[in-house]
This record gives sequence, C-alpha cells and structure tokens, in this order.
Amino acid sequence: MSFWQRVLQKDSVEHYIQGDQKLTPFLDGKDLVLMGVGAVIGTGIFIIPGTVSATTTGPAIVISFFLAAALCSLAGMAYSELTSAMPVAGSAYTYGHILYGEGIGWLLGWVLVLEYILAIAAVATGWSAYFSFFVKPFFTMPTAINGAFDPGHGSFINLPAVVIILLVGWLMLRGKQVSRRVQDIMVLMKIGIILLFIVVGFFYIKSANYTPFIPPRAHGAFGVQGIFAGTALVFYSFLGFDSISSSAAEVKNVKRNMPIGIFGTLAVVVILFSLVGFVLNGMVNYTHLNISDPIAYALNLVGQPVVAYMITIGALVGMFTSLTAMTFAGSRLIYAMGRDCLLPPALGKVDDKTGLPKNALITVVICIAAVAGVVPLGELTSLVNIGTLLAFVFVSGGIILLRRNKKIVNNGYKMPLVPLLPIISAGFSIYLITQLQKTTLIASAIWFVIGIIVYLLYGIKHSRMNDLPSPVNGIRSRNDELTEPLN
Repeated sequence: MSFWQRVLQKDSVEHYIQGDQKLTPFLDGKDLVLMGVGAVIGTGIFIIPGTVSATTTGPAIVISFFLAAALCSLAGMAYSELTSAMPVAGSAYTYGHILYGEGIGWLLGWVLVLEYILAIAAVATGWSAYFSFFVKPFFTMPTAINGAFDPGHGSFINLPAVVIILLVGWLMLRGKQVSRRVQDIMVLMKIGIILLFIVVGFFYIKSANYTPFIPPRAHGAFGVQGIFAGTALVFYSFLGFDSISSSAAEVKNVKRNMPIGIFGTLAVVVILFSLVGFVLNGMVNYTHLNISDPIAYALNLVGQPVVAYMITIGALVGMFTSLTAMTFAGSRLIYAMGRDCLLPPALGKVDDKTGLPKNALITVVICIAAVAGVVPLGELTSLVNIGTLLAFVFVSGGIILLRRNKKIVNNGYKMPLVPLLPIISAGFSIYLITQLQKTTLIASAIWFVIGIIVYLLYGIKHSRMNDLPSPVNGIRSRNDELTEPLN
C-alpha cells in the first residue's frame, strides 16, 4: 500500500456504529433544538443587531438575518443527510473519515479541535467580563484574578473564566440527564429574557426610525449591497448549530430527530435575531447603535434600567448554555479521535456506569480552562470561523460522495437538488473563507502544518486502520472488510 493509499484509506459506518454502542441514546428532537439554541445564542444577539445595523445595513438587517439563515440551511440540509446516513459521534471529522479518507478526516478533526477550544475559551472570557459588570454594584473584582496573564498590568489569571468552565465540566460529569435538564431550563430562561426585551421594546417603537428602511449607499455601506454585506457579517451569528450533529450516536430515532434539531434551531434563532433587530431599530435610530451594548443603551434611553440589568442576566445565562453545548460537542470530537486511536486511545473510552466519555470530557475542560485563564485570545478567536467554514465545505461536498457510495444506505432525510445545493453551500463557504483576514489564514496554515506533523509522527502509526489487511487492488476500506471477501 502506497503512502497516499494509506492516508486516503476509509473506515465503514458499521464499524463506527459498533464502536459507539456504549454511548446510549437519550436525546430527542426537543433536546436537540434546545441544545442548538443554547450553542448559537450567546452575547451576539445583544450586540450584533445593533452594530451591523449602524455600520452596514440600517433597519434592513432583518433581511440579512433571513438570507443568512437560508444559507445556513443549506449546510443544515447536508448535516441532516449525513447524520441520517451515518448516525455516529464525531460530526464532520467522522464523516470525512468515512467519505474522504483518514487523512482528510484527521485534518477536519484537527481544525475543529482548535475551533472548539478557542470558541469556548472566548465565551468563558466574555462570561467573566459580564460577571464583573453584574457584581460591580456589590464589589469590584481584583485585577490580579480578573484577566489574562499580564504581570505588567497586574493580572495573572482570569479566575471567573476558569471557574465557569470547571463548573460546566462538573455539571456534565454529574450525568447526561442532570446536565440536559439544567441546559434545557437555562435555555428557556435565556429565551424568556430575550422575549422580555422584545415585548417591552415593542411599546417604545417609533415608526420614524424605520425610515429609510434601506439607507442610501454611502461610505461603502448600506443600500442593497449593504444587505448582502450584512448577510456575510450576521452569518457568523448562526455558527454553532452544526455542533449538535456531534451527538448523533446519543440521539433517539436520529433520522427523524436530527433534522428536527438542526432546522428547529435555525428557525428559532432567525426569529429571535430578526425580532431583536426589528425592535431595536424601532426604539433607536440605527445611526446611534454602533456601541458595545446597544440593547442596554436602548432600554436605558427609554427609562427601563431594570430591564437593561436583566439583559445582563440573560447574557450570563446565554453564555453558560453556549459553554455547555459547545463543551458537549468538543468532548465528543475528542472522544471520536481517541476511538480511532489518532489521539491516545484512553480518550476514546466510555465509562460503563455513566455512558460518558469521561476522559475526553475532562481533557477538554482542562485545556479550555487553561486557555481561558491565562491566554489573551485577541484575534485568535477569528480562527473559530475558518474551522466551521472548512467543515461546511467538506460536509456539503460529502453529500455528492455519499450519493455515489452504494454501500451506505440512507432511508432518512435527503437533501434536495443534489448536486446543485451542495455546490452552492460549499461555494459560499469558500467565498467566506477568502474574506477572512490574512493573519487568520496564516495562523490556520500553521495549525494545519502542526496537525500534519502530529498525524505523521503519532496518528498514522497508532491508527486502528492499521489493523486492516493490505488491499489487493486500490484502496481497501472497512466497508470491503465487512461486505466483500478477499480475492
């Protein structure tokens, strides 16, 4: 077997299903929607509708949100079909392993590892900042324990960020049912606080603030072009819905419930974002919304400081649910890579009593706590976007490969208009990647190189794919091992 044949060697769905048997299904469609909403809606809903309106779209941001949701739905369709055909843990990493080969799967998993660590650490850092504001009327957090490691400015550790990550980990280790109930309750609380703003703000809407609904083109923004530019900006607000696909091995009736979870998440999110944007632009003229806290500003402007303070509570709850959902997804990714022995196999073990991949979960929590506690994230958080967009590209293209693979039977959801819609989905994701900053692309390239080195020095030598017999002709996969005799 040549080097490239080995790198592109594929595993089978059946083998993954066998490997995930200890992950007992416990999630239904409602749980997946709440998990998805928990992952997607964090602080962004309290900031993005204001800043994008002020700088790019004006009140027409509502249109941008609907366009972004439509584009995300294309990727959602692809995830729904792949999950229906391959109900296994690991999301894009595992799909890549089965459809493209081990090397592609590894690189997808490697970039998603960075995405989850940075995304969760960034949210934890944001939670710390909101927590400091929340407790400020009672006491001031000491600088030494309220920031990244920077002795020159008197800060040594972001203790609130570390504590909230450890709390999330402790909660998840308590068991699936306990963490699910807490997650569901807090997501409903978050939605309730957002609806409170919408209802209260509705009574302070001034129709004059919607004129013009699409501001004239000026300074490279606004106009019809501004709506499309705004679509690209708010698109990132929806990232996170794909994380629920990592739980496929723990979903009851996955062919029915996973599409419900993905599309239900997108529907709830676009409605909430659009309503917040509509009400906010009605309360305050869009030209005044380019600030860090536009919703709090609007509420204080109309004499509702108590509701404004409650929005802070909503932000804290919202970020907590994001932390929980993304930590869940990240732990399942690490579990999947350990299951395949591309990372130490201890990470791929499932606890017999709880049905949890405890080693993977503990490892993820420790890594995230370390990053959130001492590392100034800065522009590194932009790497989160490229991981998700690359996954969208390969997942969308994977639909075409799946339809050509006669060994994988899918009796569940199927994406319409193939190959047109997968090509559009992949093409738009590639376009957004080209719009990222050069520093982000360079940092991503460095991370890829590190991943290739880890794969060559460790992964390819320890991979469970090495247990396969050498192929007689071409690339040999576990599908062949399970369905065809050796010649």
